[in-house]
Order: sequence, then structure tokens, then C-alpha cells
Amino acid sequence: MNKEDRVIMGFRDLYNKMVWLNKDKMEEGLKGYKSSEVHCIEYIEKNADSNVTKLAESLYMTRGAISKITQKLIHKGLIESYQKSDNKKEIYFRLTEQGKVIFRIHEDLHKEFQERDKAVFEHVTEEQFDSMLSFVEKYSRHLDAEIKKQGIDMKSE
Repeated sequence: MNKEDRVIMGFRDLYNKMVWLNKDKMEEGLKGYKSSEVHCIEYIEKNADSNVTKLAESLYMTRGAISKITQKLIHKGLIESYQKSDNKKEIYFRLTEQGKVIFRIHEDLHKEFQERDKAVFEHVTEEQFDSMLSFVEKYSRHLDAEIKKQGIDMKSE
């Protein structure tokens, strides 16, 4: 296996291990909520004036899928929609108090996982971090270009 294959397999293996290790606590702490719902809640809390288009682009989902998720979240009382006085056409979302509780549970779980994995990151040098970040950003830009090349427009899906 060449180095390129080892890197890709390494990323996949790391991701799968993280998901496996985190799964039980996530399911226990966020019982009754799907991953896509929780990530939608997270995005809304961290980004002002979230709308269907911004959510779809960020979560790599279709607008139709996001519309279904946001309707479920509204029905569950976790988010509410609103409009700006200067733009009655666009619909935005914000968390309700109940939605903020779910957001905090999710954030606390992530902090717990970061604390668990802290021992690894304590020994990474600035140069190593810079190198890894540079690679991830370069690879991400490449994948963005490939998505664009395939003519996939997340806004219209």
C-alpha cells in the first residue's frame, strides 16, 4: 500500500474509531434525536440567520432534506422560524430554550471526547499542526472543486 492509500485508510480508520467510541454516549445523551438533527441544531446556534440554503450547503444535504429536518425540529419545539422586518421573503431559524439544552448536551459530549483525546494533541508541535491543517484544507478545496465539476449545486437539490 502506497503512502497516499495509507493516508486515506488512516483518515477512514480514525473516523470510524471516533464514531464507534463516541456512539454510545452520544446516543445516550441525545436519545430520540438523529445525528442530522443535532448537527442542524449545532449549525443554527453557531451561525446567525441560518436558513435552509446555508444549512444545506454546510451539512452537504439537499434543501429538501433540510426542509424536512427543520420541520421536525420545529414540531419537536427545538427551533423556531422567523423573518426579518426588511426581508419578508426569507425564513430563518433560531433555537428555542429546549433546542439550546440539546446544543449544550452535544457541546459537553464533544468537550468530554476532546478531553479523552487531549493526550495525543499535547505532543503535537505547531509545525505538525500547521502541516496537517494545510493538507486538510488543500484536500478539502480539491474535493470542493470536484463537487463543482460534477455540477452538483447543493442550493438547488
